[in-house]
Amino acid sequence: MLTHKALKARALARPEVKAEYDKLEDEFAFLDQFLKARATAGLTQAEIAVRIGTTQSAIARLESGVGKRIPSLVTLRKYARAVGCRIELRLVSEAQNGKRSLTTRSTRTRVPRAG
Repeated sequence: MLTHKALKARALARPEVKAEYDKLEDEFAFLDQFLKARATAGLTQAEIAVRIGTTQSAIARLESGVGKRIPSLVTLRKYARAVGCRIELRLVSEAQNGKRSLTTRSTRTRVPRAG
């Protein structure tokens, strides 16, 4: 039986799989920040759920990125507050190769990077 690491390496060796995987890089990084923030706060999914008035399974779906619906900004802000953070949204110009970000004050909130 293959380990997860070996299976991932085998799959990513295929150019079409690697291309699709790379398209999700920003989403994976965003979800990773949520997991790290919860770990830093020392909270379980169930504790987050109680704090924001939802279920543990809803938190699990949010953290995994799996689900039929994309979470609203309101939900993301509630989660962030529950772990002692805030969300920071930025538009990054692709023409500038990511060197310049366009941030609006009305949506500016920050999720600290762990590590």
